[in-house]
Amino acid sequence: MDKNKDRIAAIDIGTNSFHLIIIEINKSNKLKLLDRDRVFLRIGNIKQNGLNIISESDTEAAVNVLLHFKRMAEFHKAKIFAIATSAVREASNNKEFIRKVFNRTKIKIKIIDGKSEAKLIFLGMKNALDLNNSTVLGVDIGGGSTEFINAVNGKIKYADSVKVGAVRLSNIFFPEYIITKSAITACEDYVENQIRKQINLKIFISIDFAVGSSGTVDTICMIKNFQSDNAVRKKLNGFEFSYDEFDSIYTRIMNLKTPDERMLVPGLESKRADIIPAGMIILKKIFQLFNLNKMVLSEYALREGIVFKALNIK
Repeated sequence: MDKNKDRIAAIDIGTNSFHLIIIEINKSNKLKLLDRDRVFLRIGNIKQNGLNIISESDTEAAVNVLLHFKRMAEFHKAKIFAIATSAVREASNNKEFIRKVFNRTKIKIKIIDGKSEAKLIFLGMKNALDLNNSTVLGVDIGGGSTEFINAVNGKIKYADSVKVGAVRLSNIFFPEYIITKSAITACEDYVENQIRKQINLKIFISIDFAVGSSGTVDTICMIKNFQSDNAVRKKLNGFEFSYDEFDSIYTRIMNLKTPDERMLVPGLESKRADIIPAGMIILKKIFQLFNLNKMVLSEYALREGIVFKALNIK
């Protein structure tokens, strides 16, 4: 096989960050990670006449990040697939943004809707974990939205996206990133209302377990990992945490009022310390509304789903 065809550079343009993974696929469809990068860059947060826009400065920053990613992909002779999610799809000037980026980088960005995003996320999940004999809830808490998937024996029965994300809710309820009891209550009520309004919870009554991916779930696993009496694990795929374990971490974080205090928690990335309270509120409401006892981490999510979709691997 031509090396260009079995090397994929998957770019995920999210609300909180830009991610790149460069993957080589062997004959048995196993992924070999050749390189990766992540740049924390929040775009689409500017309002103009009541609409979200991607500013000129955000566009310039995005171009610089994508040129850097392109150089990495070219070094590995990998074909680029770039996907944009919540922040770009909701920006009123997203077509202009994509045109400007293409003119400068020659990278074609594809905007996907929430349901397509959920399906790609689950494609990643089921190639990370054995989900072929279970009924599962898949959850991915992002910066702008949260995706929900109901799958039976590895096949999606239901997929949707709700506009509750760690960056979005931080902007609404914690604009200075300071935690207050009133803001927590207001945020909790908002999240519950948004999920109940859009997701039919009855569909998820008979699930065997829940699978989580991305920032907030990653963070819970990393914090638990650092708290463990055992050696710190480098690979967290399949890592589990119970509701009680989550609630203990939740209480600890929510008692730290400022990002500076939260930055000191082992396992919590400094760039996520400002928005993690909102992400944790979303996760807490998911545990409660879906009556979950535990969650299992999938290290594969959207980016890996992009790779598998590009290679037509189911």
